[in-house]
Amino acid sequence: MARVWQHPFLNIFRHFRVDEWKRSTKEGDVALVTDKTLKSTVYRIRGSVSAGNYIQLPKTSTQSLGLTGRYLYVLFRPLPTKHFVIHLDVSTKDSQVIRVSFSNLFKEFKSTATWLQFPFIFEGRTSGRDLAGVTPPCAHWTCLQLDLQDILLVYLNRHYSHLKSIKLCASLLVRNLYTSNLCFDPAVSVTEARRAQLPVIPVPREMAFPVPKGESWHDHYVHIRFPSDSPKAPSQPIQKSCSPSETVLPRPVPQPFPHLVAFSKPMQDGISSVVQIPNPTASQQAPLAAKPLPEVILSHECSKVFKVGGLGIHGQEPSAQVETANSHMAVSGVHVFAHESAVGPMALEDASSREPPGRKQSWQEIALDKNLSRQRSFLPDPILRLKRVIGFGGHSTKWALWTKDGVAVVYPCHAVIVVLHIDTGDQRFFLGHTDKVSTLALDGSNLLLASTQVRPPSIVRLWDFHTGGCLSLFQSPMHAVCSLSFSNSGALLCGIGKDHHGRTVVVAWGTGQVGLGGEVVVLAKVHTDFDIQAFRVTFFDETRMASCGRGSVRLWRLRGGELRSCPVDLGVHHMLQFTDLAFKQTQEGPTLYVCSRSGHILEIDHQCMAVQRTRRLVPTPTPSGPHPQKQTFSSGPGIAISSLSVSRVVCAVGSEDGYLRLWPLDFSSVLLEAEHEGPISWVCISPDGLRVLSSTSSGHLGFLDIPSREYSVLVRSHMAPVLALSTEQSRGQLATVSQDCTVRIWDLATLQQLYDFKSPGEAPCAVAFHPVQPTFFCGFSSGAVHSFSLEATEDLVEHVCHRGAITGLAVTPNGKFLFSSCSLGTLAQYSCAVPRSCVLQVAADMVCRDSHLSPNALAVSGDSRLLAFVGPSRCTVTVMDSASLGELLRVDISTPDLASSRLDSAVAVCFSPATLGHLLVSTSSNKVVVLDATSGCTVRELSSVHSVACASLALSEDARFLLTATGRVVKVWDYSMQASPSCQVYIGHSEPVQAVAFTPDQQQVLSVGDAIFLWDILVTPERDQTLPMAPAACEPGPGPGQLEDVASGANSLPRQQVPVPFQACPRQLGVCARPPEGNNGTFSTSDEEGSCEESHGLKGLRQAPGPPMLVGKEASGAGDGAWGASRGSQGLIVPPCPDGQPSSQSTREVGSEPATDPVSCMHFSAHCKASMLAKGISFPPAHGEQLRLKAVVGYSGNGWANMVWRPDTGFFAYTCGRVVVVEDLHSGTQKHWLGHPEKISTLALSHNAQVLASASGHSSAAAHCQIRIWDVSGGLCQHLISHHDTTVRALAFSPDDRLLVTLGDHGDRTLALWSTATYKLVSSARLPEPVHSMAFNPWDASELACVGHGAVTFWHLQQRGADVSLQVHQEPIPKEAGAGELTSLCYGAASLLYCGSSSGQVCVWDLCASRCFLAWEADNGEIVLLCSGLRLVSGSNTRQLRLWAVGAVPELRRKGSGARYSSVFMERELTLDGAVVSASFDDGMDMGIVGTTAGTLWYVSWAEGSSTRLISGHRSKVNKVVFSPSESHCATCGEDGSVRVWSLASMELVIQFQVLNQSCLCLAWSPPSCTRPEQQWVVAGYSDGTLRVFSISHTAMELKMRPHPAALTAIAFSPNGQTVLSGDQNGLVAVSCRRTGMTFCVLSDHQGAPISTIQSTSKEYGDLGVEGTELWLAASGDQRVSVWASDWLRDHCELVDWLSFPAPAAVQASGCPLPSLAAFCPWDRALLVCVGLGLHEEVIFYSLRQKQVVEKIPLPFFAVSLSLSPGAHLMAIGFPECVLRLMDFASGTAQDFAGHGDSVHVCRFTPSARLLFSVAHNEILVWEVTGHRANPGPPYQVPLPACWAPG
Repeated sequence: MARVWQHPFLNIFRHFRVDEWKRSTKEGDVALVTDKTLKSTVYRIRGSVSAGNYIQLPKTSTQSLGLTGRYLYVLFRPLPTKHFVIHLDVSTKDSQVIRVSFSNLFKEFKSTATWLQFPFIFEGRTSGRDLAGVTPPCAHWTCLQLDLQDILLVYLNRHYSHLKSIKLCASLLVRNLYTSNLCFDPAVSVTEARRAQLPVIPVPREMAFPVPKGESWHDHYVHIRFPSDSPKAPSQPIQKSCSPSETVLPRPVPQPFPHLVAFSKPMQDGISSVVQIPNPTASQQAPLAAKPLPEVILSHECSKVFKVGGLGIHGQEPSAQVETANSHMAVSGVHVFAHESAVGPMALEDASSREPPGRKQSWQEIALDKNLSRQRSFLPDPILRLKRVIGFGGHSTKWALWTKDGVAVVYPCHAVIVVLHIDTGDQRFFLGHTDKVSTLALDGSNLLLASTQVRPPSIVRLWDFHTGGCLSLFQSPMHAVCSLSFSNSGALLCGIGKDHHGRTVVVAWGTGQVGLGGEVVVLAKVHTDFDIQAFRVTFFDETRMASCGRGSVRLWRLRGGELRSCPVDLGVHHMLQFTDLAFKQTQEGPTLYVCSRSGHILEIDHQCMAVQRTRRLVPTPTPSGPHPQKQTFSSGPGIAISSLSVSRVVCAVGSEDGYLRLWPLDFSSVLLEAEHEGPISWVCISPDGLRVLSSTSSGHLGFLDIPSREYSVLVRSHMAPVLALSTEQSRGQLATVSQDCTVRIWDLATLQQLYDFKSPGEAPCAVAFHPVQPTFFCGFSSGAVHSFSLEATEDLVEHVCHRGAITGLAVTPNGKFLFSSCSLGTLAQYSCAVPRSCVLQVAADMVCRDSHLSPNALAVSGDSRLLAFVGPSRCTVTVMDSASLGELLRVDISTPDLASSRLDSAVAVCFSPATLGHLLVSTSSNKVVVLDATSGCTVRELSSVHSVACASLALSEDARFLLTATGRVVKVWDYSMQASPSCQVYIGHSEPVQAVAFTPDQQQVLSVGDAIFLWDILVTPERDQTLPMAPAACEPGPGPGQLEDVASGANSLPRQQVPVPFQACPRQLGVCARPPEGNNGTFSTSDEEGSCEESHGLKGLRQAPGPPMLVGKEASGAGDGAWGASRGSQGLIVPPCPDGQPSSQSTREVGSEPATDPVSCMHFSAHCKASMLAKGISFPPAHGEQLRLKAVVGYSGNGWANMVWRPDTGFFAYTCGRVVVVEDLHSGTQKHWLGHPEKISTLALSHNAQVLASASGHSSAAAHCQIRIWDVSGGLCQHLISHHDTTVRALAFSPDDRLLVTLGDHGDRTLALWSTATYKLVSSARLPEPVHSMAFNPWDASELACVGHGAVTFWHLQQRGADVSLQVHQEPIPKEAGAGELTSLCYGAASLLYCGSSSGQVCVWDLCASRCFLAWEADNGEIVLLCSGLRLVSGSNTRQLRLWAVGAVPELRRKGSGARYSSVFMERELTLDGAVVSASFDDGMDMGIVGTTAGTLWYVSWAEGSSTRLISGHRSKVNKVVFSPSESHCATCGEDGSVRVWSLASMELVIQFQVLNQSCLCLAWSPPSCTRPEQQWVVAGYSDGTLRVFSISHTAMELKMRPHPAALTAIAFSPNGQTVLSGDQNGLVAVSCRRTGMTFCVLSDHQGAPISTIQSTSKEYGDLGVEGTELWLAASGDQRVSVWASDWLRDHCELVDWLSFPAPAAVQASGCPLPSLAAFCPWDRALLVCVGLGLHEEVIFYSLRQKQVVEKIPLPFFAVSLSLSPGAHLMAIGFPECVLRLMDFASGTAQDFAGHGDSVHVCRFTPSARLLFSVAHNEILVWEVTGHRANPGPPYQVPLPACWAPG
């Protein structure tokens, strides 16, 4: 809460009496001068060096202004042709001090955790924008209004507390500074506000600039508000400028990189608008058919808090209007622009998101449309979180501290402070230092942590130890701090260091008020000539300290604001070099222990200041004796002691010989000693005295547990920068090489070091893991390449084929080849398929000679086919065939670097995933160029990626994120964004980052340099459900990148805990006993049997109404199969059907068991149809069809196992509605097998791949479901069989292909067995409960297994000659498994059966012992698929697809209860876009095809861990199909809110725009533009009344408007493409401008009924008696059609005709509305064609000239869709009866076509009339019009055949 004395504003110069310079300070050329413009005195600050000429408030950095005002007003004028800097130190509510700087010295926006640098840009009148430069000569006095609250909230997501200090640096004039919580308008005085009654807050008189009488304030001054549109207090009214024009400045969106900025400036007095684009490279766009699929996620809702570009935006109400003037200031992105206009008042607005005039936006919409449209960020923000750091020290390995409770250790790792929990291994971090941490200190209560960094002048930070927040940041008076020490209470902090003259300085700071919001104060400072190596504040008196150093031990005291010291009399020890000290409280008083480099330990009486005892550590006298002695204290050469620590009973001593020794306090004998790998630099005993922490100069940190006498290593680290890294997937390992001449192998899960390879003679340069074998390769500076075995820990082979240092190593993902390059340009190829690799080829002068060591020097594509590198020159990139080293491509990137006189050169290369085919090249001009790896064409560029060239880059496997690293910064880019991609910046490294990489599971990021950083990728599973790269629900503006639709990729780690199996031996139970004779197949269970079953725990067997039964069933059309009698005594025997007679056991009472909904989601779920199959339709004669089915778009995701693929033959088939689609995966050609009357539910392919069986659902035309048997080679239906009443659940062929078994769904509950020789019914059985899945035993063709509720049912097929009978028994699931409903099954190795359950459990059955011996939790949801080969694949309704290693399961079965289960683990995991419903894999389970409920078929490669989209379609109903004018693409929209753009040649998905929580109901494609033919737009209407304009060429949403209050139902472009006509469900028709979004006309003539059709065409004739350039019509659901003539440029619209028809009786009776459809006739534009109008089923032709109906053509049904061919005289009509009719007016024929499974609600000819699209629900069929004829001309009479004349 602000202090009262600061209201309403505060004059800072007056309050702090700047003229007296007591509470402020000045440096350099600062003078008081008189300004002629202001007619008052101002301060002039000038000088060539800004840092040496300044005014600073307050006087010292340890003081604080304490100003709480939200706004800071700076009244200043930059001096012409000079630079200036303004520094503000702002404190946050968590006591973090942030420096905010503005200067025209800055070239770009920079941001760290503690510093924001904003460039101040002067935008000239003529030329382009210079982002950094001197002040122009015409600079005006400026009122800079800074919203400190918003600056911190927007850019750092922190909350503002108060202004701490201000520093104004040369060169500028400053009048005054003010703070206030009020938002003043500097252009309006108090008098003007009162006179005009303006709703603004006028500027106070003393803040106002003088304005000459009769002139405008804006003619003389400039007002900048930053950030723009800053929120005002809720009570403040909206500002209004006195300028005639009004402006809304876009709220700044932080962008840490140069970006496209476009301002639209509508001028008054006819002045044209000006668009300024400062970054020409940002306009480059990606190709239209970019892969993988770019996708835009939009939403109609937004929260108040946004995250953009790694920074936060807090949405509040912005100012509606801001001042405009000749000299106008605007804020764009994170640059402050000064517009020097020469014309007059102008209005600035965001051209990307204009709103119609008269519509007031809410602040949420403004925050979204105005701001987020400028830059789209990917979320979450931040997307990376630092998880672990491997490293210790950096500047020094001396500092490591225990926490008070002794459970954690605090230590520095370069610029990061780490708190490591020693039991769990968890780390937390203190981030903020920009250089290596030099010292640490922790107070006794663990509330405050102090740290310093090495870069002079040294910065001291005080941290809240528990929260990790920085409480205070201040500059120490020392050049470098060597040591820090806290008092026990934390109120005093002492620091020792050197000043810039090298003298020792001791400073005491008071820190007691820091935790309460106070400041740090300097209590005392003293210079001394004595050397100080260690300094401690005593624990018994906070005013007393002790120090030791070379030749001195001194005792200090703080008293009266002064530090005084006195020396201890050392006597003969005055020449020793003391290194450390420690205090201990004894009965006699405190004792000081001091150690020296000569091995001496002195005990000093603190009160007497005298040495009491002296001891010396010397080596063992007889080290080679049989019984070596412990180290003792005696005379002789001593061992250098570097550190000591004392507890109540022991003294820990660390020495340079590498030993940690524990002594009793009398030093009689050593108690414990631990040898280290290097000299010990620090020891520290824990507060409880049970553990001793030690660190070594070799980078090791560990502790000795005294009670257990065990030593534990906490941290191992490289002691020099890490140069390269490599990761290995199967074992989860990381390899790093460093300048310390070591190669280290780490475990990625624990980050513990596994191996350490040292090479003192030569330095390792590069490293690469073999992807399969347990080996890795390492390249050295000598040119040698070594292969190391991790199993034998030995050097396998050495290759010496290079003469220069190795610069790059790369291994192909398939593990066949290894490549190496050296600094002399040599490229070598090795065969590494075997452990001992060999050299294959060596090529000289291939790689660039002057290339530097880089982990991206060589790159291999994901499919192992391509090798890329920079060479042979710096300006070229070469792509080779990895096997033959044949050159495939050479790309010259030597474009001129505008920032220098040099040519651009390549630095590093990286391949994208194989599905994209991109090659990324970072260049010396700070760009990343994306090339097509095949053609070498530039796909796009990422400009200004870093301030220097990017030395390392990595792209995730799903092509979603791009990592770049240079300097000390790591950036994460949203790679899928095609234009102006956003990024997030991460700091923490104190030295340049050498390499970045993704971990093999793609869940984490590695960055190496000074240390090894492991970052978590924070992508929640919810974000991946709809679209994997979906951002928060916000809309993009112009130029945001489109999010790639990558639904695959592992998004969670493999399960860490091995599933716990169990053992159970249930007794073998049958479903029931043999039925009694003469019971006709029905029977009841006796009481004895019931009790027996209950005692066995068969609670899962649910009883249907009546007794449980298994009955046979009559086959429809079953033939005369001769099958014999039955046999067997166990279970139920179902005899076969006698010859030609139905079995008595086949009868049942229909409806005796009501069908219940399935518990499992695996059953076929057809959507609710609104149509019935037509009867009496006429199909075309053979070979006389005018339509030929060319392609089917989509896949039926509501089926089950409705896709088959045979890898060995390549046969691939799937279903889409009622069509079986057979597709060639290589060419993409399709064959279509038609004939099913209903949608197909499932497929099955015989084992010899010669026969395909397909089954469809129940139809009204037949009594049973239809099963078709297809000949694969000929594509003909050979047999048609039926038996099941409802849907067929599953089909399966026996292993010998002699039998086919069919399974009904939950409503049918019937199992039928067919002979494949004749396809006659062999036998059938009635099931007591629904069965979800079945499978034949591949090892025994006579066994069939089914799964359902709580049990596994085994059917045994007994055959005698030609007769087959069924014997059945059930095995219940043990309660320990917790499986419940079993949903899927498959056979594994011999005698093993895997079953999946609805709860995610997988159970394994031993068929020999009839027991379930193993179960584990494989998923969180219902497992709907199991495929088994050498491995196991599970899919589920949670969208997870997982690969399990089950090779050890047979061994687990043999070992029984004593078996170990650690060998059952998950190898891979992928997340798809929907529940898995079908799958097929090869025998090795390496690759397969998977279908999901989203209507997508994915190609899955487990070897690459990737998924590729093969077939895609809409998940829900498709509402519209439109085409591009060139007929190269088509677009569809659907109920799922998506707009999808397809390539018409291949019917592959190219672009997808997605709007969340809305349905897209209508769509239109813009006509060709005469001025810019390459520009194409699609406009879409949504259920919320919004209309969105999407740019196809930019793959972005350009405009969003809401011209309707209700859902849009029809939309169309005007012929010139500049106007959009839209209609809604309430009958309103709106006319809007496509470019501006302004709605300038609304027609309500059709109000009350939904608009079903809008069509617009050019008016090319003038005989209708009306004016206008175009004709358009609108048809509404109340049987009315209106025709209009319009000229929108002249604001003219006139009604031409009005048609009204009576509603059909069928519609009135049923209450089901049918659409009213009308269209202009293409061959006579004065003729209207209407359907759905009138009382009868007919086509109506209406003449606009004659004003009457000229013809009527009868139809068999009412039509729901209509399309007229623009070429021939053809008409396509869709009916609700699943029929498409083609009417030929030239020949007078009509042909009907089936193939759809629902109402054909959309049909549309392409512009060339060669193709016809028809849509039923989500099925899209593409028909080719055979015998295509051109339009013979526009006759004025329709040649109607006599047969069509109305009767």
